[in-house]
Amino acid sequence: MPILTELSKPEDWIEPDDVHRPVVTYGFVAEKFDGIELEPHSHAKSQIMLVLRGALSCEADGGLWIVPPRSAVWIPGGAVHAIKASGILEGYNAFIDPSVCDRLPRTCCAVSVTPLLRELLTRAARLPLLYEEDGPNTRMLSVLLDELAAAKAEDLHLPMPGDARLRRIVDMMMASPADRSTLEAWAKRAGLSKRTLLRMLHRETGMSFGRWRQQFRVMLAIKWLADGASIQKVTIDLGYESVPSFVTMFRKTLGASPGRYMAERHSGASGLMT
Repeated sequence: MPILTELSKPEDWIEPDDVHRPVVTYGFVAEKFDGIELEPHSHAKSQIMLVLRGALSCEADGGLWIVPPRSAVWIPGGAVHAIKASGILEGYNAFIDPSVCDRLPRTCCAVSVTPLLRELLTRAARLPLLYEEDGPNTRMLSVLLDELAAAKAEDLHLPMPGDARLRRIVDMMMASPADRSTLEAWAKRAGLSKRTLLRMLHRETGMSFGRWRQQFRVMLAIKWLADGASIQKVTIDLGYESVPSFVTMFRKTLGASPGRYMAERHSGASGLMT
């Protein structure tokens, strides 16, 4: 299976659903590019996207997932999803026939990737497209499925509302993440009362406005830090008055400071071309 890079031609891509193998794995490398934006689509096979460098976002099943280095997003077969990424990006895509393992997640989720799972994906990406079955390859892929089924879920998920008025608020926040307007101000911009906004947001996301906005900021921070932004720049871009206030919020949400969290993500990450 060839490694796909930013220089790859469209004909290098083979739709994984057309490959008659239970697991189809692609490696991808994009050193510098303006960005990718894959419109909503789906595959019959389930999909795991592992990121080694950079970060990507995936919207599916009414939620947004940010995938930093050494994490992956799991997308069940048939789930409609959209992908966005920019800057440096490196990782693996594995497409798995749902019939080969009934212990894999049935809903979208972010998962932590162990060194063993990473190595198994690396090896799988080096197999020929139509690899021989019923031998060492099948045994290796069986271990890959076992490791994936045991992967730990991560809290890198932001529930996304479906109501058009709430989505308008989300779009405005995305456009101006440093805007620290009050709940009343956001409700007014969406043409809602404060009580209506709170009721609708909780019904559609299960979160309060404050909790949702905090998770939103953490997700953006992870993406920007993975893209190489400094903690000070992220602090400013998110509208925090000081670095300590941002660090406190980040640690409260994810259990580690931004610097330690990202250092752990980058330690031990191996490149595709090694």
